[in-house]
Amino acid sequence: MASRLVLVIGDLFIPDRAPFKKLLTPGKIGQILCLGNLTDKETYDFLRQIAPDLQIVKGNFDVDAPNLALSKVVTHGSLRIGFTHGHTVIPPGDADSLLITARHMDVDVLLWGGTHKFEAYELEGKFFVNPGSATGAFSTGWLPDGEEPVPSFCLMDVQGDVLVLYVYQLKTDANGVENVGVEKVSFRRNSSLAAS
Repeated sequence: MASRLVLVIGDLFIPDRAPFKKLLTPGKIGQILCLGNLTDKETYDFLRQIAPDLQIVKGNFDVDAPNLALSKVVTHGSLRIGFTHGHTVIPPGDADSLLITARHMDVDVLLWGGTHKFEAYELEGKFFVNPGSATGAFSTGWLPDGEEPVPSFCLMDVQGDVLVLYVYQLKTDANGVENVGVEKVSFRRNSSLAAS
């Protein structure tokens, strides 16, 4: 399969607060992996316009979608990429539990949600990514006291055994001015993580 951009997004919750809508234009993204908690049809329709290949797993608040799978696996390049909302990982967000999940799914990359906070790291040759909440939805128990959620999503570009992750975060400076920051993280199977 040729390289194509893959949008990794989840924990949307607040459809009228979509700070990244203008960045997500049709024709640029080949596939969307939605990690759950889509919660409304309008957001589903918007994502479907961005890329017709929309893959969704069930989040703990997707009560109107009982037939969604709890996890899925897709292949890009030579990488197997698993994705799940994360509410079935016990304890939630725990690195060892996520490693067990990745091994069980037999994937090189595991995408998970639920914490509303961006994370990316490598552990025992596998790459783990939580894109955070695209709308900056509030979450209990995941953020240190006084820390506000930062809206974020990720774009993946996979070529062969190399995954380049572009992390988009809406940051607010001391004057209240919002800016989109982009960070690039690379992963090569059987290699090490590199940030730039």
